[in-house]
Amino acid sequence: MGFHSSIQVTCCAIHAFFSLLLAGGTRANQTSSPPVPALIVFGDSIVDPGNNNEIKTIVKCNFPPYGKDFAGHEATGRFCNGKIPTDFMASKLGIKEYLPAYLGTTLSPEDILTGVSFASGGTGYDPLTPQLVSVLSMPDQLKLFKQYTEKLRAIAGEEKAATILSDSLYLICAGSDDIANTYFTSPFRRPHYDIPSYVNLMVNSASSFVEELVGLGARRIAFVGLPPIGCLPSQRTLGGGITRSCESSHNQAATLFNSLITEQLRRISNSHRDRRIVFFDIYSIFLELVQHPSRYGFSESTKGCCGTGALEVSVLCNSLTSLTCEDDTSFVFWDSYHPTERTYGIITEKLFERYIPQLL
Repeated sequence: MGFHSSIQVTCCAIHAFFSLLLAGGTRANQTSSPPVPALIVFGDSIVDPGNNNEIKTIVKCNFPPYGKDFAGHEATGRFCNGKIPTDFMASKLGIKEYLPAYLGTTLSPEDILTGVSFASGGTGYDPLTPQLVSVLSMPDQLKLFKQYTEKLRAIAGEEKAATILSDSLYLICAGSDDIANTYFTSPFRRPHYDIPSYVNLMVNSASSFVEELVGLGARRIAFVGLPPIGCLPSQRTLGGGITRSCESSHNQAATLFNSLITEQLRRISNSHRDRRIVFFDIYSIFLELVQHPSRYGFSESTKGCCGTGALEVSVLCNSLTSLTCEDDTSFVFWDSYHPTERTYGIITEKLFERYIPQLL
């Protein structure tokens, strides 16, 4: 082989090498697309990443010790020591690491394209619930959603926006405040409603919300049921007697709501065959964590990590008056009402495995 032939072969080999390297690099850098383009969320403090920061209400948590385990130890307005379920859900879906609040956040075009949360801590299905604490009602959240869709169309154009809105996953999570606060704590509903009639009020409102969301084009809806509300630390303290047992009336209301709303969601699904509406049963998962904490590496499931853990929540859980437990990963609850980041991670993992395949 001559000198020029050797150069030609060598050049060809180098070219082939770099072609393979680039091809391999391209393949390595390619990531599969998320199964849904965006996650869009409505509800209460369980899924509020900070919308309440922007409204005049005492139901806030944008101060320490909230957020102590969040990125940068930042108190974002999430009612938790760290991430909340929608952060875990968005991450597991491959959409983004954190789902931002719609209000008070400098949203990039990418944020708009991939979804936001309209949730407001303290709200509920009962129209009275948000009024009592001056937070966003569920209809208010739908109004913000309509505003959001206009921004989405301005960024993506009509055709792509329509595809995003059609293919996104919509998650609804509310109702605990209706039972724990409006019905059992405030004096306004119990004189006029027994538990079944009040639950019917909630179910009718929740069903109307789902119907309207379907009418706005939602095709994949995850409806999160109620947990055993009577086992929340604050409800144990207020209604569980000297032993701080789970309060049975609260749990009765929660199980009744879950049963009735499941029937309504089935009815709505049957009326809209091209929609996927899935009920997320959180009750049994949550009760398992509360009754058998050691199975999951927890040592405390009756009190929150913040302060005494018996009543502190929101403004009562603050850096001036409330010390926190040494290890919040050993606690099921962060404050007297909301789970810890670790608990949320476990619950979201179970929900994801059990129900997300039905929505995709």
